[in-house]
Amino acid sequence: MSTEALRQLTATEFTLFLRDKIGPIFGVLFPVALLSVFGNLDFFTDPVNGFDGQPLLVTFVPILVAFVIAMLALNTLPPTLAGYREQGVLRRMRTTPVGPARVLAAQLTICFGTAVVAVVVLLAVARLAFDVPLPRQPGAFALTAVLAALAVIGIAVLIAAVAPTGKAANATGSILFYVFTFFAGLWLPLQAMPPVLRHVSEATPLGAAVTALTDASQGHWPAAWRLALLAGYALVSALLGVKLFRWE
Repeated sequence: MSTEALRQLTATEFTLFLRDKIGPIFGVLFPVALLSVFGNLDFFTDPVNGFDGQPLLVTFVPILVAFVIAMLALNTLPPTLAGYREQGVLRRMRTTPVGPARVLAAQLTICFGTAVVAVVVLLAVARLAFDVPLPRQPGAFALTAVLAALAVIGIAVLIAAVAPTGKAANATGSILFYVFTFFAGLWLPLQAMPPVLRHVSEATPLGAAVTALTDASQGHWPAAWRLALLAGYALVSALLGVKLFRWE
């Protein structure tokens, strides 16, 4: 009964997620559109302009994976969950067999599942349309992407836990989105960052994730400390989010 209730609730929440359009458009389609724009610019496809003899387009694929994760987690989860609390949805669900905890579980399932689909689509388009090689260490790449998603989703839940309103959660998530994607190299690739910025980037979840994803793409197993850092972000943010989350 509980599994069926969660399945039905997830289906309902997914329908609302699709109607909202922010997640599907900016979390799935927009990264592919960016990849397509970059892939049709000589500057991004000429190895002369890249790093380690590779075109910039190859460098940007792990960055776009981080972009997908950040967009789906930070721009959809916090305002949705905080908005539900503000509107009394979570409080009312406490009186039903469904319970508010299943709303959180449904939202996390949708966010994580959509991120997986978006990353697979991104890698497929990069390979088939622009001849970008698939990761040479697929297991390490997948593990890094999962840990990065868990870390950023945990941070998103923490934002929703402490934000007083849906608008505040949306603003906080948006600010962190721009900060995280900057340090992930979206505007300035990590290889081109000054040493100080690069050290700061390595301490952020998506900065560490992009470096680890790049290593896996090139056939190297990522440094253990980077994976441990991502796991630490995921664990600490999840524990704090659960401890501080208010249902009303």
